[in-house]
Amino acid sequence: MKFLFKAFVTLLLVTFYSIPAFAYPDVSQSHWAAKEIELLTEQGVIIGYPDGTFKPDENVTRAEFASMAIKALGQEHTTVAQPVNFTDIDPSFWAYDAIQKALFFDLISCPPEGQPFRPEDSVSRGESISVAVNALTTEQISAFKAREVLTAKYADVNEIPEWFLIPAGKASILDMLVTIPSASPKRVEADRPATRAEVAAILFQMMEQAKLNPNAKLAEAMRKKTGEGFVVKEAYVQGSIGTIPAGTIVPVLITKYASTQTSAPGEIYTAVAPENYVTPEKYILVRKGATLKGQLLDVRKGRWFVRNGVLVYDNSIITTTNDQTTAFSGISEITKHRNWFMKFVRATLKGEKLEVKPEDTIYLKLLKPVKVDLTNGWVLD
Repeated sequence: MKFLFKAFVTLLLVTFYSIPAFAYPDVSQSHWAAKEIELLTEQGVIIGYPDGTFKPDENVTRAEFASMAIKALGQEHTTVAQPVNFTDIDPSFWAYDAIQKALFFDLISCPPEGQPFRPEDSVSRGESISVAVNALTTEQISAFKAREVLTAKYADVNEIPEWFLIPAGKASILDMLVTIPSASPKRVEADRPATRAEVAAILFQMMEQAKLNPNAKLAEAMRKKTGEGFVVKEAYVQGSIGTIPAGTIVPVLITKYASTQTSAPGEIYTAVAPENYVTPEKYILVRKGATLKGQLLDVRKGRWFVRNGVLVYDNSIITTTNDQTTAFSGISEITKHRNWFMKFVRATLKGEKLEVKPEDTIYLKLLKPVKVDLTNGWVLD
């Protein structure tokens, strides 16, 4: 029964706090962009509509696309010191910060001061693909080379606007010029509004390429972040990914009182990371202030001549300082440090009572490995 109760409460916690699973009724698993839509939904880059649908054939506004692009690159928390003024948006506009960040990272060209941004206009295929290319460090090519590359694959090269010719050529070379696989002949359709499915595929390609060859500003922003804190000696780094192995023990700061005498199994608790968790190289794995949640797995009262108290914490999830909620499975059994005399007393007479007060530190043993993108703190599956 205890096992069933634990499983039920854990399921409720994960269901309530985790990002919803991919389940759009209007996007089948056989849809040409299903993989990209699913992955970007899981990472919070794109979202569905209130009715639960995705509407893959709908268009995307320029403001929405700027916001999605910044999220895809993990730069939501970047600060822009000198914003650009537009005639049709101001700081109260919902996507103002994202648009400023898109300008800062050279994803979009900075227009003359006082020009409109046209946030509610649909983003075109040419505009969205250009943003994806601008996020990268690419080999320079001529307009002649771009036309040559495009002519070999697409039927409407002569209709491509001059401003988009070189970005389109670069996108084609990098296999980023997204078209519907079943379309024949293949067409660039630069001026056509991009659909939500196409935007998902374009952003996915941008994310993958930016991991390898980001532009200069993004490269600086996407470098692995360093800091001081609790050193996780067992952690190891591969590229930009840091891994905390199963069995690692980390400190957490409890925010709610619990005791063997007054608490009950299944009670929900919260805790926070009291300091950064860092690798031996000082790369930040989990930032100070990340919130942990779970339940009291086992609570038994301390009784004289019967047993010592038992208090076990079972952690299920973590909410990072990026507002990502994901699995973080660990367990902590509370014990007291005793001298030889008290060890003898508790072993013979029993009756020990245990309590954990707010601001007390307990140590959590991870049951599963945790992988973290060291450039932005995103916990990976």
